[in-house]
Amino acid sequence: MDPHTHPVPIATLTINPTVDLALEVANLRAEGKSRARLGSIRGGGGGINVARGVRRLGGTALAVHTAGREVGARLNRLLDDEGLAHLPVEIGEDTREAFVIAEREPARSYHVVPEGPTLSTAEERRCLDVVARTARHCDYFVLSGSATPGLSTGFSATVARAVADAGAALIADIAGGQLTTMLAERVFLLRLDRVEAAALIGRPIAGYDDARAANALLLERGACAHAITTVGALGAVCSDSDGHRVIAAPDLPSPPRSDACAGDSLVAAIAQQLTEGADVRRACEVGVAAAAATVMLPGTDIFEAATVHSLVARMRAARTSGSVPE
Repeated sequence: MDPHTHPVPIATLTINPTVDLALEVANLRAEGKSRARLGSIRGGGGGINVARGVRRLGGTALAVHTAGREVGARLNRLLDDEGLAHLPVEIGEDTREAFVIAEREPARSYHVVPEGPTLSTAEERRCLDVVARTARHCDYFVLSGSATPGLSTGFSATVARAVADAGAALIADIAGGQLTTMLAERVFLLRLDRVEAAALIGRPIAGYDDARAANALLLERGACAHAITTVGALGAVCSDSDGHRVIAAPDLPSPPRSDACAGDSLVAAIAQQLTEGADVRRACEVGVAAAAATVMLPGTDIFEAATVHSLVARMRAARTSGSVPE
């Protein structure tokens, strides 16, 4: 899809995508062979997963991503076969492959992800040029996923400035040094997981109060207009200049299986809801439901829209009954 001729409400960038191979085993053996069933092979990485989630909720998104050599060609084919709108940026090294291994007994999963390729200075510049052009033709731009090894420290900050100059709103879900340097920019919405939030405030994120403190620090720094910090199975806290709102996760109808794409599902639902006119707090509520719907699934599977809607209804009922702290 050419964003110049087909503007989209949402565009995403995945600088370090993957080809995800999901395997299912009865149990992992320390010795001998663990016989596995291939569950799925699909393109992955933060922004690609977000675009997939937007589409599953009935929205439209364009996934911009790098693609290198044989694995990159396979990634392109997988996304084409899926019918996911995407715009590859060619690089010289192979795109990475990742593995999600789901054990049936006990029900748990392992996500094995290599570092990925190293981008040249010219390749970084090419990605930034595509971001700048694409952001002119979307309402929301999502930056999500892992950085590549050796990525310029200021890469994400440059993305933030390019998106702002283009007039789009940036939603960022990144980590490490890329997040640290981007905090000097003001973006529309930042999502933190417990690891990044703990690094920010200097203590573990054990509950809603800790998440609230992380959000408050982001807002005080002027890093974003809206912040949401997730607290695992408890849910999340979303915050802005009007205050903080606790969003308690719904009770799950089945046990959690994998959290591989929970954060991406949350961001996808937030972005999709915003394009439909929802306010940020309502969008974050649907995001928490989408994350909950995803953790019940094995491997890199993401939610079904019907499950998200049913969980949102449960959350509303709990809030009405007074069982959700505000």
